[in-house]
Formats: sequence, structure tokens, C-alpha cells
Amino acid sequence: MQTECSAEQFDFGMVEGRSVEAAFDAGLVTSDAGALLLGAADRAIDLVDRFANCFRDRRRPDLIEHAVATLVRQRVFGIALGYEDLNDHDELRHDPVMAVLAGKLESRREDCAPVAGKSTLNRLERSREEPTRYHKIAYEAAAIESLLVRLFLEAHARPPQQIILDLDATDDPLHGHQEGRFFHGYYDCYCYLPLYVFCGRHLLAAKLRRSDIDASAGSVEEVARIVAQIRARWPFVRILLRADSGFAREVLMAWCEENRVDYVFGLARNARLVAMIEAELANAKAVAETTGRQARRFKDFSWSTRDSWSRKRRVIAKAEWTQGEANPRFIVTSLKRTAAGGRHLYEDIYCARGDMENRIKECQLDLYADRTSAATMRANQLRLYFASMAYVLMCALRRIGLAETIFADATCGTIRLKLLKIGALVRISVRRIRVAMPSACPTVREWSLAARRLANAASARAAPA
Repeated sequence: MQTECSAEQFDFGMVEGRSVEAAFDAGLVTSDAGALLLGAADRAIDLVDRFANCFRDRRRPDLIEHAVATLVRQRVFGIALGYEDLNDHDELRHDPVMAVLAGKLESRREDCAPVAGKSTLNRLERSREEPTRYHKIAYEAAAIESLLVRLFLEAHARPPQQIILDLDATDDPLHGHQEGRFFHGYYDCYCYLPLYVFCGRHLLAAKLRRSDIDASAGSVEEVARIVAQIRARWPFVRILLRADSGFAREVLMAWCEENRVDYVFGLARNARLVAMIEAELANAKAVAETTGRQARRFKDFSWSTRDSWSRKRRVIAKAEWTQGEANPRFIVTSLKRTAAGGRHLYEDIYCARGDMENRIKECQLDLYADRTSAATMRANQLRLYFASMAYVLMCALRRIGLAETIFADATCGTIRLKLLKIGALVRISVRRIRVAMPSACPTVREWSLAARRLANAASARAAPA
């Protein structure tokens, strides 16, 4: 693996009688040495190889320089390392650590780098459902979606008694003329409206959708698919769906009631609902004016819409007076009163769904899930899958390698900055590849602990059952 170095010297003055000089002449150096942890995390959960198996490659084997597995590894590891654009790989393909992560140190042709550049990766991302003359790699969306759920199931040593699935729709702003773009009045921009499903920190689904639809569109199909896969492995687990008022739709609630899935959804307020809690609001107002602090009262009652709901359902109202005005909120649930009281259901169960917003921010801000600038929705959905797999990989690093450390609850961006972006000198010989990282690295203890834990997890996975 060759590298080009400039011998130009830069002078930075004197320090205690010694001149300070700099030059780009260190040889084979990487700024991403810490990413070896990503490779260890991948071996611990076997993510990338199974993701690569979701692609069909119709290229001629004798003409292939970069296999699909190599391309997929580059893209997933690159996103995790902060390289969101394909253009980045024209330089990144010469990086020795990227070559190690991709599992390919040498190319067959002398004029080719060990791993792929932007043009080859672009052909991967623009893959079609059926191969064509120019696009001979295709991905199977159903297989990728199934893999996300399977990775979630494998992350648990034993079946939990209950899981909570959080659903949410969010905006993915568009700045070009991508297929399926529409103006969304609430977000005040042209955007997509992807649907996310999480269970805690675990990502189970990331579905790209046009924005000219209801927030809950397609949620029944996604939930049915996920629940079926979960129950095939955990037949006795209790499942609770949690979402905001955009998902309080008859079709989804009826499906849950017919399939032994509980739910707690936000419920958009209206005049009829507010009229139901006039006494509670008056009481909260009186208490707030007396104490000078906000006051809350809760009411638990059965309620139905005039024509869109098929039956009456349990509704919990929060009658709150704060900052000199009323702030009523409502939720609808299938849970019985004996299972959860109204205040507990609202404050401790429903409001906890706000943490999902942090997970979506990690996906979009730290791992570029909103980098949907390709022309077609299919290509943009594949970009969303790549970002999703990078998120799952980072979560595995955090869950397995960084548990009970200062990074146990760190964001993906913080983990990247503190543990992956480490400069190192790389020496490649016939028998080994040695990555020499700085002795003064401030996170050496956490990095070393994560490396040992991930190695143990990979060994346990490889051991015969």
C-alpha cells in the first residue's frame, strides 16, 4: 500500500531554544485508528456480512475488483466514522485502517486502490430492484428489514417479560428534486417523512416515505411484520406500542386489540375532550394561583369519537395549569385500570417516549440518516439502511464494549470523537499489521476495556453451541 508524502517543512517558531518544524512525511498514518473497535463490534454481532448477503450481485466474477461485501463494509464503517458522502471515499480508499476494516489490503490491478472509490460505491447505492446493464447489484428490502429485527432479538440473552416499541415519524428535509418530494405544511419544507420504530436504544425499522401522507401511514404493516418476527422467537413476551397523537388511528388501535398488543398513544385535544375535564382544570387553576406553582390533576374516563372509532376506549386526561394558562393533554390506551393508574401511565410510561427523539437525532445528526440526496426513493432508502446499520453497529459497541464506563450513555457522535478518531502510525509487514496509537491517548483505559470485551463476545459467538 503506497502513500504520497510531501517533504515540505513548516516552521512554527522556537520553544526553549528548539525550533518547531512540521512536515507531511510520517508515511502510512491514519486518523481513524480507533475504528478497529468497529471491526471488533462487527465480529461480535456479525452484522456486515449478513447485511451484505441482502444484496444480489449479477456482475461477472472474473471482472470484479471490489466485492459487494467490501463495498458494504466501506459504506457502513465510513458512515460510523463520519464520512457521509461518497466523495470522501476517493481519499478514504487509501486509508490503511479502512482497508483493514474492509478486509482487503491489496487490489488485483496496480492502478487500483485496495478498496473502492466514489464511482463504484455510487453504482452500489443506485442499485435497482432488478439488475440492468449499468446497475447489476440489487438489494432485497425485506431481508434488510428482517435483519434489523433479528439483530435486536440477538442482543438479548433471554426473552424479556415486556418490551415497548416506540413509533415516530420525522421530517427529512430535501433540497433538490428527489423522487417523491412533497411540501409538508407542519415542517414548512419539502421533505420525506420516514417512519422509525425503536425499542429503547435498539432500532427495529427505518422506512422512508413520501410526506404527502398521514404520519401513521403504513404503520400497521410495519408493526405486524415486527411483532410477528418477535413472537416467533419470544411467543410469551408482552408488547406495548407507544406513540404520539399522529398514530391514534382506528386501524392501528383495532389491529392491536385483535392481536394482543397493548398501546398508549397521545390523543389530539378537541372541544369535547376539554369539556370533559372542566372541573379538573378549574381545580388546577385554583391550586396554581394559591401556591404560585404549576398544578396537575388527572382524570380517567371512557370516550369515543363521534364516527371514526369503532368502540369506546380508555382515555387519561392531564388537566394542568402552568404559566397562567391551561395546558390539557390526553392519551388513549388499551391498558386496564388495574394494570396502570392514570398518573403513572401518563408521567412514567407515555412521557418516556420522548427519549426516542434522542435516538432519531443520533441517526440523523451523528450518522447522516437524512443524507437522502439521491434522485430515486429506492437509492435514498438504501442510504437510510446504511445509516441504520451504522447506528446498530455503534449501539453494539456502546452496549457490549462500553457498559458501565463514562461512555455507557454517550451519543454516537461522542463515541466517534473520543474513541474512534485516534491518529496512529501503521506498519505493514509480511506477517502482521501493527497500528501504533499514541501513548498519551486520554481514553486508553476505556478503549482497551472495550477491545477486550468485544473480543470476548466475538469468541463466545464463534464457539460451537
